[in-house]
Amino acid sequence: MTVLSENTENAENTESRTAAAVPQQARRRRKPLGTRAYKVFRVAALVAVVLFLIAPLFWMLLASLKTNVDIYDTGKSFLFTPTFENYANVLQRNNYFVFIFNSFWVAFVSTALSLVLGVPAAYAMSRFTMHRSALVVLMARVIPGVSLLVPWYYVFSNLKMVGGFEVLILSHMFVALPLIVYIMMSYFDSLPLELEESAQVDGLTPIGAFRRITLPLSVAGMATAGILSFIFSWNNFMFALVLSGSKTKTLPVAIFDFVSYASIDWGGLMAAATVVTIPIMIIALFTQKYIVSGMTAGATKG
Repeated sequence: MTVLSENTENAENTESRTAAAVPQQARRRRKPLGTRAYKVFRVAALVAVVLFLIAPLFWMLLASLKTNVDIYDTGKSFLFTPTFENYANVLQRNNYFVFIFNSFWVAFVSTALSLVLGVPAAYAMSRFTMHRSALVVLMARVIPGVSLLVPWYYVFSNLKMVGGFEVLILSHMFVALPLIVYIMMSYFDSLPLELEESAQVDGLTPIGAFRRITLPLSVAGMATAGILSFIFSWNNFMFALVLSGSKTKTLPVAIFDFVSYASIDWGGLMAAATVVTIPIMIIALFTQKYIVSGMTAGATKG
């Protein structure tokens, strides 16, 4: 009887401990109300931001497939008969392939020249702590470009350069070069100096260490600076509007031709805007890892 009573007590104690442990585990698994509300709010905010950014692009794409009559008809916002007449008008009749080439050529050459000049300058400012020169570069970065248009036009018109590719490339380099220098300075600051010192101990000159050690390690930073510079040049409207000619007109200026004094060709305007936007979106999509890595390169220094 004693053994039986002891077994009964042990079984009761085990059941009581199990019953007490189940609510405790349930309390552990149950998340606080504040945490769940924060996650719901975060998801809702993310969806709202994405919709806010995508909605104009989606409306632009839909409008490019409509006639002007359908664009003004609110009943055909989503249900309409698509047409590619706007794209045919943009790409064939208005010869937009020439404007696409002009934009690509100006953006490519200005970016390449800015990288050739800006990367060594950023390296020198980073390694030799040229703070005053860095301040001058930063000031050139924040100066509004519109304040320079009148002096530029006066100087370049006297030099008979207005309307050529040279003046567009130089004007775009004025903004691209400080941007590249500013990004690359932060990137070079994040690279350890000991790598170059070890290369010089092995017999390389300072220039050789820069060319064979530092440059290969800074490819991500150069890609970031080059991509951002290219995007700026591709989208630039103000400089090209004043300094370009009929043969050097770029895409943003060509889009402005759809706006007249009496009316606006919304279908052609949206089709041309789509043609401008798609290449940049493709470039940003396939190069986003370089942009993120380059922009955050100097964030963990020290």
